[in-house]
Amino acid sequence: MDLISALLDLCKGSERPIIAIDGPAGAGKTTLASNIHLALYPNFTSTIIHMDDLYNGWDKALSSELTEILGYIAKAHRQSQPISLSKFNWADSTFSPAEDIDDAQLIILEGVGSGQSAIREYLSALIWIDIDESKGLSRVLERDGEGIRNQMQKWLMTQEQHFALEKTENAADFVLTT
Repeated sequence: MDLISALLDLCKGSERPIIAIDGPAGAGKTTLASNIHLALYPNFTSTIIHMDDLYNGWDKALSSELTEILGYIAKAHRQSQPISLSKFNWADSTFSPAEDIDDAQLIILEGVGSGQSAIREYLSALIWIDIDESKGLSRVLERDGEGIRNQMQKWLMTQEQHFALEKTENAADFVLTT
């Protein structure tokens, strides 16, 4: 059985499914989220929520604040309630005013920290994508520019600590390598 077929089966078992795609920076989480969104579209309307939009900058990204936001999203989605989110503006380090996200049958959470233990009970599937740290760093710098190299060096340590604490890879339903 391929990944899409397996995800379709898992999502059909939930009235309001949520898929989380987690793993190190540069692993391909955003690309996979888009591919899953397109592949499941005939069966589910879906909305992708990117962790980059929810982080409170570099230094407070994987904080209890993110955990609270993810809990809010998961609970509201399960109860078919509207979800309003403020997105982080990386250029000026502020959050935008809250806006409602499109209601959808399926939410796809993607990014580092999306599969944390506090919301796993709400997940229909948790996907872990792994990548060699140096290759992931190269991909991120190629995509976002050399200007973030120092922040990314710190980020690699932050995400490593987060994953060690959360044991996300061990909790994943699917483990992929890029």
